[in-house]
Amino acid sequence: MITRLINQKLKRNNKRTILLDYYFNPNQSELPLVVFCHGYKGFKDWGPWSLVAETMAKENIFIVKFNFSYNGTSLTEPDEFSDLEAFSNNTYSKELEDLNDVINHFKNGAHKNRLDLKNICLIGHSRGGGIVLLSASKRNDINKIITWASVSDYRKRFNEGSENFIKWKSEGVKYIENKRTGQLLPHKFNFYEDFIKNEKYLDIQNAINSLNHPVLLIHGDKDDAVKMEESEKLHKLCSTSKLEIINDANHVFNAKHPWTNSKLPKALNIVVKHTFKFIKQKSPT
Repeated sequence: MITRLINQKLKRNNKRTILLDYYFNPNQSELPLVVFCHGYKGFKDWGPWSLVAETMAKENIFIVKFNFSYNGTSLTEPDEFSDLEAFSNNTYSKELEDLNDVINHFKNGAHKNRLDLKNICLIGHSRGGGIVLLSASKRNDINKIITWASVSDYRKRFNEGSENFIKWKSEGVKYIENKRTGQLLPHKFNFYEDFIKNEKYLDIQNAINSLNHPVLLIHGDKDDAVKMEESEKLHKLCSTSKLEIINDANHVFNAKHPWTNSKLPKALNIVVKHTFKFIKQKSPT
């Protein structure tokens, strides 16, 4: 029987509280710690992410998923974009800081009797893939990194010099439609300004190029949101990486929100199997 601790609060001084979920086998100790980061317009309870966590916990993995503190959800509505002011103030820097605080929460003693802290793995989907690569490149306590449909470059997503970019700069805010909910999600221009200020710190390609950790890059060949070529580019930059292409899989590996099926979609199930096999493999000494 898997233990689920849902919507746990990580309170931080002078920072927004982070909501976390923990899934683990209570009868096992020395479990690998795996931290999962959602992507853009995502959240920890999106689609089948909870089913993914449950499936991985059955493999004797202590898995954590959490909401980035400025992702637009709230403590009382963790699966709805109900805090658009927070969403409008999100930055890559804040997401990287959130992830590091989550990791440090466990390094500082949370669930220490259950964990093998010499075996810490990060998983990031889409934009979260860049965040985990950046985090791992700046820490010395991460053992493995896995990306699902990761972006390879944050800067190119701003489309600098385009008419839309110029308008965004002039007006100070732009709105992106969430096609699932119909909401118009605001992005303040300080999102770009923060990136430029911290660009060297937020360079995904430099980050992966500096890694000597085992890295698993997984991408669907039918991904229209983040092209498969982005993971291929990351693979070329990292001598310790392995690339797995999932046939007939889109950006979310054929999942959707909400997910009411008791089984994972075939493509995502393949992703999960590759993932826990990689986590369980002994790293080369």
